[in-house]
Amino acid sequence: MGKPSRERSLPDNAAKAVSRSLRVSPQKLNLVASMIRGKSVDKALADLEFSRKRIAQDVRKCVMSAVANAENNHQLDVNQLVVSEAYVGKNLVLKRFHARGRGRASTVFKPFSQITVIVKEVDPDVAAEETTKKAAKKAAPAKKPATPKESE
Repeated sequence: MGKPSRERSLPDNAAKAVSRSLRVSPQKLNLVASMIRGKSVDKALADLEFSRKRIAQDVRKCVMSAVANAENNHQLDVNQLVVSEAYVGKNLVLKRFHARGRGRASTVFKPFSQITVIVKEVDPDVAAEETTKKAAKKAAPAKKPATPKESE
């Protein structure tokens, strides 16, 4: 007599992983998360492997965990996975003090954060169409609105 199982919040073609208590500020972690959003899993893992950010290795572990969840728990094809979402949240903040001159003290905040990575299985034909559309948008220059000539 256990709890009833909760409805799955993700669609059938998605899996997620969460890394909590990462010792980095959410702002710095978001720089790494924005680096992998929307990329295929292979490309995202390669970018994280060679990133110079310290926290990139922990984010890489989280992405690999999401891939493992997709493969083992939901029977998704690993070669067709894309990082659909990567978002960052705040966690606890340790408050410490730093001794200053004249007997004073100032506070030092040591923030923790968490990252949630959601990978989604996409059809390769649909992914190819989306990338060609994005490339066409980038290649076409934006038209400037006509400005009336100034009368002298």
